[in-house]
Amino acid sequence: MSGLDILTGMVFLPLVGAAFILAQRGDDEATLRNVRYGALGTTVIVFLFSLYAYMKFDPRSADFQLVEQVSWFGSGLVYKMGVDGLSMPFVLLTTFLMPISILASWESITSRVKEYMVAFLVLETLMLGVFTALDLLLFYLFFEGGLIPMFLIIGIWGGKRRVYASFKFFLYTLTGSLLMLLAIMAMYGVAGTTDIVTLLKTSFPPSMQTWLWLAFFASLAVKMPMWPVHTWLPDAHVEAPTAGSVILAAILLKMGGYGFLRFSLPMFPDASAYFAPLVFGLSIVAIVYTSLVAMVQEDMKKLIAYSSVAHMGFVTMGLFTMTVQGVQGAMFQMISHGLVSGALFLCVGVVYDRMHTREIEAYGGLVHRMPLYAVAFMVFTLANAGLPGTTGFIGEFLTLVGAFKMNTWVAFFATTGVILSAAYALYLYRRIIFGVLDKPALRGILDLSPREVALLAPLVLLTIYFGVHPQPIIDSSAAAIDSLIKNYDAALAATKTASLALQ
Repeated sequence: MSGLDILTGMVFLPLVGAAFILAQRGDDEATLRNVRYGALGTTVIVFLFSLYAYMKFDPRSADFQLVEQVSWFGSGLVYKMGVDGLSMPFVLLTTFLMPISILASWESITSRVKEYMVAFLVLETLMLGVFTALDLLLFYLFFEGGLIPMFLIIGIWGGKRRVYASFKFFLYTLTGSLLMLLAIMAMYGVAGTTDIVTLLKTSFPPSMQTWLWLAFFASLAVKMPMWPVHTWLPDAHVEAPTAGSVILAAILLKMGGYGFLRFSLPMFPDASAYFAPLVFGLSIVAIVYTSLVAMVQEDMKKLIAYSSVAHMGFVTMGLFTMTVQGVQGAMFQMISHGLVSGALFLCVGVVYDRMHTREIEAYGGLVHRMPLYAVAFMVFTLANAGLPGTTGFIGEFLTLVGAFKMNTWVAFFATTGVILSAAYALYLYRRIIFGVLDKPALRGILDLSPREVALLAPLVLLTIYFGVHPQPIIDSSAAAIDSLIKNYDAALAATKTASLALQ
């Protein structure tokens, strides 16, 4: 291999941890303790690997770094890994949230603990593979492979309608991805390779770009998820265990946005420009419609799930403005949403573990018994509403600035989503935290345990820190985004010049 082999070690180390867990025999308390600590220790080591990779990473360069490459037995297929400013932040987000997800499952998961931990470790390998693969076929294998462990996590450890939700999640995402596979085959036919670096430099005919863009859009729009193919998400979130919801919202949804950044915009610039009005329209509907739907939900998880769809609308809107502010804002919004939505699902899990219900009507007045919980939940609620000083404000503001430069009406309608997000977020907080503690079942409820403080404290600190000082996230991707926009504009200019010459 070339490179430092850091990425291969980071991506596949969770499988070593999974093998260790599978080697444990018995179901006694000592074995389960080894299983839990084995999973936690593995994810912590992977996080340290990612920090080491970030230390070796130069954010000032737009090139792929830490590249590792091996040919597969002379078949023309290549194992190639690498990171740039578009993928490194997602690698760090993934490795940071995995130990938190394992800790969140420490007491709530009591059946088939070994299988549960193995599923999460395999899922970590597949998610990291998506963000580090530099071969299109390898990307597709990781992208689709991630469906399997999440399907099992929802279907085995989920709620009452877990089987329905898991099959709906699987079928929606698989159907769209089959079209992407056909597009990959067509791209290989033209370029003679599936190497992403080479494909980024390949100029596909404008007529072909249209079909390739639509094929990728069918997969990435479902993954985001964009309206109207978002209906699998609320069911999946409601039925998934707490840690499953955290990873689903924080990481798996971001694969769609990453796919737009990595493939649709740089490889199919003419089609992206042509379909940008369509994306703007779908984004506005998602922002406004799903925010209104969130306001009438009685299940906390379902409300946050619809909130996720609305916030992803800001992401797609910002991406297709193809302005520096819009794309930077979309990138920041994805990282922010990963932290904030994951934290909100953890907050729901805290009270669900105590009361075994997610119905909003079952709560009220928790501030009297859970002051620490009320403070943490307040920070994430305000971030979800886009309050200045939190990460939620930075991403939304930048995407709206980018949209305003492109079309003032798009920015106007999208801004209504900021108002609506404040409405449903604060309405949820008021009904759960404030008011009179008049329900007998809540009078003995306990505040955050030390384990739960360890879960939520880092997320509170990062939500505020990056809200006040967003530069580390912005700087890590600035060079890559500048290069993306420069190449995009050059490709459009070349197409326009060729069209004028033909006329």
